Amino acid sequence: MENNNAASVQEKNITEKVLSRIEALEGAGDITMSPNYNYSNVLKSAYSILSETLDKEKKPLLQSCSQTSIINTLLDMIIQGLSPAKKQCCFIEFDGKLQLTKTHLGNIAATKRLKGVKNVFANVIYEGDEFSYELNLETGLKKITKHEQKFENIDTNKIKGAYAVVVKEDNLNYVEIMNINQIKSSWIQCESEGQSGAHKNFAHEMAKETVINKSCKNFVCTSDDSDLLIESITRTNEYIQEDIIESTHDEAKEEIENNANQETTDIPVEEVNNGADKHVEIVDEPF
Repeated sequence: MENNNAASVQEKNITEKVLSRIEALEGAGDITMSPNYNYSNVLKSAYSILSETLDKEKKPLLQSCSQTSIINTLLDMIIQGLSPAKKQCCFIEFDGKLQLTKTHLGNIAATKRLKGVKNVFANVIYEGDEFSYELNLETGLKKITKHEQKFENIDTNKIKGAYAVVVKEDNLNYVEIMNINQIKSSWIQCESEGQSGAHKNFAHEMAKETVINKSCKNFVCTSDDSDLLIESITRTNEYIQEDIIESTHDEAKEEIENNANQETTDIPVEEVNNGADKHVEIVDEPF
């Protein structure tokens, strides 16, 4: 009974602080949540998943991770509009801190939250497809000018490449194109070196996920959207391959350690500079 009471107190303490912070950001106009995104329900679902997730030592993440990192991670999840129940993100422990990681579905969801973005999609190019694109030497953007595909061309053993498009309201779409050699080179950087069951049996889906991740990451780096959302997106680690989602937390931890593109630190939670340039201040002490 005592353990249950302690767990209830911890959950209330964490969720109340996360909700309070999000409500404050909304009230200040620093973030705008989608009307279809019920962050209170998502937070409850995420906390339930956290309570059942274990770290490498088979300890619950809620025990092995600092409370500050748990709060900050849940804040980042909500700021980006992500849902672990929809396989858009998941949680792992690293160095005693909770970390948020995105799947390609999470990359799509977070990118679509940026101003002027309508959609993100990808297609595979097979042998026999008629495909062409052009470069705009003024903007530096690529544009798909033709992609015609016959049904009989679809063959996972005959993939020539893939492309992803970030569809924008101003029609200046952001396009990333990768040939199969580039895609496989990316897979080699993964923990399974592209030899997982997913890569072998669903190469077409893995190719699309790879180019989506690349397009979203590069597009975010060139976006002039609010610092708060951009910082949240860039702080979040990405899975290069989806099969890691089904692997052990030990394997996922090793993947993050090898591929993380920033230092491990608690994420910002306090606003500073009351002027126009708003951001969140990094904190290292528990709330």
